[in-house]
Amino acid sequence: MEEKKETFTYTYSAKEREEIRKIRDKYAPPTKEETSMEQLRRLDKSATKEAAVVSLIVGIVSALILGIGMSCIMVWGDELFIPGVLIGGVGIAGVIAAYPIYNRMVRRRREKLAPEIMRLSDELMK
Repeated sequence: MEEKKETFTYTYSAKEREEIRKIRDKYAPPTKEETSMEQLRRLDKSATKEAAVVSLIVGIVSALILGIGMSCIMVWGDELFIPGVLIGGVGIAGVIAAYPIYNRMVRRRREKLAPEIMRLSDELMK
């Protein structure tokens, strides 16, 4: 007589399911409506995004200007020492100004977004 072996195999991985869901969400068509929480997160992120880009550009360009000034001093010191110092000074001023620019832009953007953020957060907390 043949023996019948009945087996049951079940595997479950929460991490796997979460990974599958994330990948699937990337390819799913976008939903029409944004939930209040998603809108709140998006607004919160937008408060710093523009300021970060602008301050990075100012800082990088200023660092390059500082480098040009240093090159003028070190390579062509006989003819371009004074212009090199002035160019380097402009670069240093720009690098120093990058962080205050960031802070000012974030503060203004948060003031502008505050009413909407407060409305959404009140709606979610009730």
